Amino acid sequence: MDENSQNRSLTIALAGNPNAGKTTLFNALTGLKQKVANYPGVTVERKEGPWTVADTEVKLIDLPGLYSLDATSLDEQIASEIISGKRDDLGQLDAVIAIVDATNLERNLYLVTQILELGVPTVIALTMIDVFERELHEIDIDKLSTLLNTPIVPVNAKTGRGSDELAAAVEKVIGTHREPPPIAESESTENGKIFARYKFIAHVVQETVKHNDESRHRVSEKIDRVLTHKFFGLVILVGILLLVFQTIFSWSSLPMDLLEHGFGGLADAAKSLLPEGILADMVADGVIAGVGGVVIFLPQILLLFFFISLLEDSGYMARAAFLLDKLMSGVGLHGKAFLPLFSSFACAIPGIMATRTIENRRDRFATIMIAPFMSCSARLPVYTLMIATFFAGQTVFGFVSLGAVLMLAMYTLGIVVAIMAAFVLKRTILKAPPPPFLMELPPYRVPNLRAVFQNMITRAWLFLKRAGTVILAISIVLWALMYFPRSSSEAVTPPAATSVGAVETPEGVTLTAESEQLKNSYAGKLGHAIEPVISPLGFDWKIGVALIASFAAREVLVSTLSIIYNVGKDENEESETLIQAVREAKRDDGRPSWTPLTALTLMVFFVLAMQCMSTLAIVRRETNSWTWPLFMLAYMTILAYLAAFATYQIGKLLGFE
Repeated sequence: MDENSQNRSLTIALAGNPNAGKTTLFNALTGLKQKVANYPGVTVERKEGPWTVADTEVKLIDLPGLYSLDATSLDEQIASEIISGKRDDLGQLDAVIAIVDATNLERNLYLVTQILELGVPTVIALTMIDVFERELHEIDIDKLSTLLNTPIVPVNAKTGRGSDELAAAVEKVIGTHREPPPIAESESTENGKIFARYKFIAHVVQETVKHNDESRHRVSEKIDRVLTHKFFGLVILVGILLLVFQTIFSWSSLPMDLLEHGFGGLADAAKSLLPEGILADMVADGVIAGVGGVVIFLPQILLLFFFISLLEDSGYMARAAFLLDKLMSGVGLHGKAFLPLFSSFACAIPGIMATRTIENRRDRFATIMIAPFMSCSARLPVYTLMIATFFAGQTVFGFVSLGAVLMLAMYTLGIVVAIMAAFVLKRTILKAPPPPFLMELPPYRVPNLRAVFQNMITRAWLFLKRAGTVILAISIVLWALMYFPRSSSEAVTPPAATSVGAVETPEGVTLTAESEQLKNSYAGKLGHAIEPVISPLGFDWKIGVALIASFAAREVLVSTLSIIYNVGKDENEESETLIQAVREAKRDDGRPSWTPLTALTLMVFFVLAMQCMSTLAIVRRETNSWTWPLFMLAYMTILAYLAAFATYQIGKLLGFE
C-alpha cells in the first residue's frame, strides 16, 4: 500500500457469482457493523461495512452477484459500473476481491478474467476450499496465481482460514498495476474474444486442477435423485415445511411465556410507580401493552429466519426452486421468480427488491404483484394468536399439531392464490412468454452457523427496531384514540346502574364503564362506521379498529387487540393474558366477539389482504408509478374480502359458528 493510499479513505469491493460464498465472506470480514442503503438514483441495495487492512479501516462493499460484466439486469449493471469505475458516487475502486468457488472454478473464472482486463488491483479469494479438499481434489494455487497474474488466497469463512492472508494480499496490490493475462490477443472480433476467453479458462483449469473423478458429485447426485424427484421431492418439500412450522410452535412456547410474563410485570410496575392518571394509563396500557404484544413473538420470528437461512446455506433452496420451476412456468412466471417469492416469506419488501434480477419488465412486475401473498413473518403473530386462542392442544391423526396444520394451510393458501393471480396477470395486462429458466444447483454443504446466526441477529434487530419505532408510535396513537374523549361519571354510571362501574343498556346488556368508554371513543366511532361492511365476515367494530390499525404493519393487529382488551382494567384484578381476553371478549349484545370460525376467517383475510403500507411504498419505488401499488391494494383487498366472506358464511351454513 503506497503512502497516498494510507492518507485517504479506501474502498474495496467483493465481486463474484451468485452462490459463490461472497456474502458469507463479507459477513465474516465485517462482523455486525454493516450498513444497508440504496445506491443513489436506483433501487439496488447497497451493503457495506468496515474491514481492517494493515491497521487501516477500509470500506468494504458487497456487490450484487453477477456472472459477467455484460450486464443483463439492473443489479448486474450496477455491479459492473462500480467495478469499471463508472459511478460518480464511488469513483475508482482501490481493489476488488474476486470471489471464486473452488468447486465451480471454470464458471467463476469468466468474470474474473473480465475484471483483470480492466486493470483494477485484484485479489482472488478461493471459497468452498474445504468442500473441494474434502472431495480429495487438488489445485496448484501458486501456478493458478502465475497464470492469472494475480494473488490467490484460499479462505474459509466458517473457520477464519485465510482472513489475515487476504488482508495482507489486498494491502500489497493497492496502488499497483498488473498486466492482465494474455487472453485474446490474436482475436479481432467480439465473438472470437468470447471464444478465446473460454479457451484460456479451460487451459488454466486443465493446468492447475486435478479432480478425483471417482467421488466427484457422487454424493450430491445420489441425494438429488430423491430430493429433486418429481413426486417424492414435492412430498419431502411439504414434509420439511410442516416440520419447520411444528418446530417453530414447540420451541418458541417457553421464551414466549417468559416474555409475556415479563411485559405483564413491567406494566404492573409502571402503574404502581407512576401517579394514577393519564400518564400511567398511557405507559402501561399503551406503550407496554402495545409493544409487548408484538415483541413476545420474537422467538417465532427468530426461528423462522433460522430455518430459512439453514435451507439456503445448505443448498436445498435451489433444489426447491428446481422442483417448482415447472409449476411456475406453467402459470407464466419466470423461473427466477422463485427466490424473490421465497424471500417474501420472511418479508415482502426484500422479496420485491430481489425481483431486479428478472430481466423482462412484465415478468418482474408480475412477480412483484403476487409477492405479498407469501405469508411474511409479520403475519406470524396474527396466525399464532388465533391458533393459540382457539386451536391449541388439538391434534390431527393423534400426533400432528392442528396448529402446525393450520399454519401450513395458511402458507399454502397464499401460494395457491399467488399462482392463480399470476396465471391471470400473465395472460392479461402483463402478457409475455417466460424465458427458459437457467439455474445452477450448488453442492450440498454444511450450513455456516455463524452466518445463519448473524442473519438471525440482523433480522431480530430490524424487527425490534420496528417495534421500538413504528409500533411504539402506533400504540400511543391507538391508545389515545381509545382513551379520548373521556366519558363523564354521569354518562358512565347513571342511576340505573346494576353495579358499581356498570350500566344497563336499552337491550338489557350490562357493560362496564371501560367498555362504554371504548365504545364512545374516537376509535370506537371509527370501528362502528365500518362495522356494516365487516359484519358479514363475522367481525365486530373492535376487530374493525384492529384491521384499520394493522394497515400500518400487519403485526400491529396483535398489539391493537392487546390495547383494546386491556383498556381501563382494574389495577387490582388478577392479570390475564391476551389469549384469555380474546376468548372472553363480548359484543355489545353480549354474544362472544370471537369464535373458532371468526379466528379462521381473520386468518384467511390476513393471508390475502394488503395490510402493509411499507410494502405499497416499496412497490411504488420499484415500479416508479402509483398505478401498480394502488392496483395491488385494490385487487388484494377485494380477494381477501371475498375469501373471508365465503369462509365465514359457508362455515355458518355448516354449523361451525
